[in-house]
Amino acid sequence: MSKVGKIAYKPVGILLGVAAGAVAGFAFKEVWKIATGDDDAPNATDEERGWAEILAAAALQGAIFALVKAAVDRGGASGVRKLTGQWPD
Repeated sequence: MSKVGKIAYKPVGILLGVAAGAVAGFAFKEVWKIATGDDDAPNATDEERGWAEILAAAALQGAIFALVKAAVDRGGASGVRKLTGQWPD
């Protein structure tokens, strides 16, 4: 991809990243609710929750975020290729 194309993709990549974060946050809350029946996922500093629950929530949140981010990044790159004929770097 040309230097101009790379520069033009940067704002798109940033917007996609923000959107991915929002979608991942929503997805995590829904999955946590289904998996545990609890509306609120634990925070690391939540004194009422145990280590196992805190670490399980963090692992699940990280996995969902990584999955959504990869899907959004891949979709964005595919879209750029369709529009420009070149894959963004």
